[in-house]
Amino acid sequence: MDSRKPIISIRNVSKRFGGSVVAVDNANVEIGEGEFFALLGPSGCGKTTLLRMLAGFENPTEGEIIIDGHRMEGVDPNRRPVNMVFQSYAVFPHMSVLKNVGYGLRVTGVPPDETQRRALEALALVKMEQYADRMPNQLSGGQRQRVALARALVKRPRVLLLDEPLSALDAKLREAMQLELVRLQHAVGITFVIVTHDQDEALSMANRIAVMESGKVRQIAAPADLYEFPNSRFVADFIGKMNLFEGQVTGAAGNSIVIDIAGLNRITVPYSGHAQGGVGVAVRPEKIRIDHAEPPNDRVKLRGKVTEVAYFGDESAVFLENATGVNINVNVPNDARRTAAPFAIGDEMWISWNPADTLVLAE
Repeated sequence: MDSRKPIISIRNVSKRFGGSVVAVDNANVEIGEGEFFALLGPSGCGKTTLLRMLAGFENPTEGEIIIDGHRMEGVDPNRRPVNMVFQSYAVFPHMSVLKNVGYGLRVTGVPPDETQRRALEALALVKMEQYADRMPNQLSGGQRQRVALARALVKRPRVLLLDEPLSALDAKLREAMQLELVRLQHAVGITFVIVTHDQDEALSMANRIAVMESGKVRQIAAPADLYEFPNSRFVADFIGKMNLFEGQVTGAAGNSIVIDIAGLNRITVPYSGHAQGGVGVAVRPEKIRIDHAEPPNDRVKLRGKVTEVAYFGDESAVFLENATGVNINVNVPNDARRTAAPFAIGDEMWISWNPADTLVLAE
């Protein structure tokens, strides 16, 4: 964690259902005050269960959760300094936008004048004050989501919990709302904890990300560190696109190691840790270059035949296969205005990358 004071401490937390199903397995996470933190992983990895334990909807089987300096054991959800925005938004269909947002204040006895003032302030934060008198069925999905955010923020929680809040939106609106959530978090200055299975969503919004697999927290890091320096095959493969090979360490030379990669070449790459035996060898598709001419000897290089080209507008994904049947994916930016690629399916090309861009994964 960075220098922020921790507002959430998750210490040795496990959650089992029915005695045998382990949803969360000995999780240890600290989240800083004012941080935008993401719990990221595939379906069934335990991220939503962990969020529900923060909210108080589930209790840990083992371990403890501390929020804002207080242990949460036995503390009901409505008495915790958190509020939650659900995937379904859960907006009351029979209430106007303003009444939806003020509902939580009204039921706790806040006077009507203060309830209205704070509800309008919360709507202004999410740029929805002009819709105060509308009913939910008169709103788009993105607008309903903003109402749900305002309703959660109106009670001024210390922590806002977001459970897949953008999953019901279309791609264009989801991208816009990612930026909007970051703006909102900066504006209110409170801690946001978001659960998502969408790596792009987590990378674009969070200060730090915890990647989970099978109930375990595999790595916690800032987005750039997570992307460039994953600590295992799972994290490397889950975050972004990756070419992942199996290799055997056959020697060391100074601050480098020598690896034999199955179906490829023997390579020498920088590595400061200790590795022996079988390792994962990985390289991001955007770090690889395709050339007609042979690259210089200071690069890892091999020959491959183009088998497929997928055009995405700003870039093309090019798939190649070498003589031993190993497949390699290369991202080629479409940085010149043309309609035909400089290579075609069946072309024999050189593939190369800087040895320093090679990841060595012991796990």
